[in-house]
Amino acid sequence: MSITVKDVAKKAGVATSTVSRVINNHPSISEETKRKVRKVMDELGYIPNLAARNLGKKTASAIGVVLPPLNTKERLGNPFYLETIETINEEARKFNMSV
Repeated sequence: MSITVKDVAKKAGVATSTVSRVINNHPSISEETKRKVRKVMDELGYIPNLAARNLGKKTASAIGVVLPPLNTKERLGNPFYLETIETINEEARKFNMSV
């Protein structure tokens, strides 16, 4: 089971909203509280869930690419697919997006 914001908040003795503000580096949170929460995050091995963050922000920093099944030698050997994905990935990185 993965560590959640609730787990971090409970161990740090703060509200879940405070943990969220620390993750987003909100200026209303004191440096002392940020240090305390970040220490607990490290201790617990907390990793923010990108999908959950994007859902909360109503934005996404990922691009999905749909390709036909690459289960034949002809398709696997076709450089078109690899070159296309590499180009999309290079361009996405310029905008801090992932593929």
